[in-house]
Amino acid sequence: MKHRAFYLLIFLFALALSGRAQNKPDNVCYISNNRIYFQLDKRWSESKKKEFSTLFSLDSSLIEQAFKDMSGFTVDSIAWQVSRINENIVELSKSIINNPVSYQKNDVFLLDDSWFMKTFAGIPLFSDEKKYGINKFSKSASISYVDGMARFSLTGKHKAGTVFLSGTFNNWSTMALKMNKTGTGWDADVKLTPGKYLYKFIVDGRWLHDENNLLKEGDSNNGYNSIFYCPNYLFELARYTEAKHVYVTGSFNGWKPKGLEMNHVKGGWQLPVYLEEGTYAYKFVVDGKWIVDPANSNTHADADGNLNSFMGIGDTLVFKLNGFKTAEKVILSGSFNNWSENELLMNRTSEGWELPYVIGAGNYEYKFIADGKWMPDPANPETTGEGNFANSCITVKPNYTFALKQFAYAKHVIVTGSFNGWREDRYEMIKKDGEWAYPVYLRPGKYTYKFIVDGNWMIDPANDQWEENSVGTGNSVLWIEP
Repeated sequence: MKHRAFYLLIFLFALALSGRAQNKPDNVCYISNNRIYFQLDKRWSESKKKEFSTLFSLDSSLIEQAFKDMSGFTVDSIAWQVSRINENIVELSKSIINNPVSYQKNDVFLLDDSWFMKTFAGIPLFSDEKKYGINKFSKSASISYVDGMARFSLTGKHKAGTVFLSGTFNNWSTMALKMNKTGTGWDADVKLTPGKYLYKFIVDGRWLHDENNLLKEGDSNNGYNSIFYCPNYLFELARYTEAKHVYVTGSFNGWKPKGLEMNHVKGGWQLPVYLEEGTYAYKFVVDGKWIVDPANSNTHADADGNLNSFMGIGDTLVFKLNGFKTAEKVILSGSFNNWSENELLMNRTSEGWELPYVIGAGNYEYKFIADGKWMPDPANPETTGEGNFANSCITVKPNYTFALKQFAYAKHVIVTGSFNGWREDRYEMIKKDGEWAYPVYLRPGKYTYKFIVDGNWMIDPANDQWEENSVGTGNSVLWIEP
């Protein structure tokens, strides 16, 4: 709740500070790929800078530093990245995963719900920071998951006439999934793929959460729903049966020393986990001692020489950098690993360098670091930014293609919108057979967008869904269904 309240406040302030550009809204602040971005204008007056610093709780020195140190900088253990948007505007960003936001219990956030629904309804403003999920029950587990089949159990309620199971897996139907009466209560089997699910029981018409489930999430009626994760990976550690506490920790949970406590089983330790698609470095912590997974031969040293175990879920991509044979080390860094400068040390080959890496569906930026020098991928023509601020772009498992079937003689066409903070330096469309296209991955939700044709902003002429914006030029609307 605290992250959501903070982000709502951020966007409320961003709206208040928006300028009156002719074609697109100012994006003073936005969130993308688990990072929060602030756009700073060197033309601001001192009072404007002071107002901005106060509203967003940013030290005014950060604004000055952003214009002086375009390579990025670190303040109070927080790594800030800087990129240039144009001659007057720079973008300052930091991770919202490793630097969680907090507020005091007496802080009050006021929000006009009608404004929120009208302006941002359906847009995935709040990124789910957790890349993993584990189940927690107060007693014995009330849900089992074996070979893709989940069995939901409700103990007691013997006098009930009918019990139904309802959740995100059946679009919250009230009568589609009737539970069967047993000697201990009620059961229902549901075929589910790995992932996160919300659910409730309906006992004689009354909605009830699972009292045995410690995981819950607020609903829209001042109550809450129970949460269940269908796991897709089992962390296992053999032996160490005399240990008091064993944890698994890694890049998925920010390397917290006491993140995920494992269960003591016969012959060792186990923990079933749901993980989003991607590559993860991890280790076990046995009574305070960090060790790699002795059963996993896939270990990899980072740039500091620390050995970590690695595992991946999803399809494998192979990043390659040809040449640079005299380099001592080359590192892969990108938005998929929070731009870590030491985690992904690439392997030397006869042609240069390469690294197999599993990435989930999404739109990413990346660079190579050869002996400390950052560079985009010379083999990838898709880039964002210019000069020293250019990053290579890659889309994994695209699920939508923006298309513009006119303007065959245009030189440059860009698609931009709420999905990328209305950036003008990304998503340059590709022309083929006189038509422009750009494939992207978009999570379910509502998006607004426009095309920029040789510098001229326009709505999508092939899309009759649009909405008015604050400057009266309109934005095209796109819905991505779950």
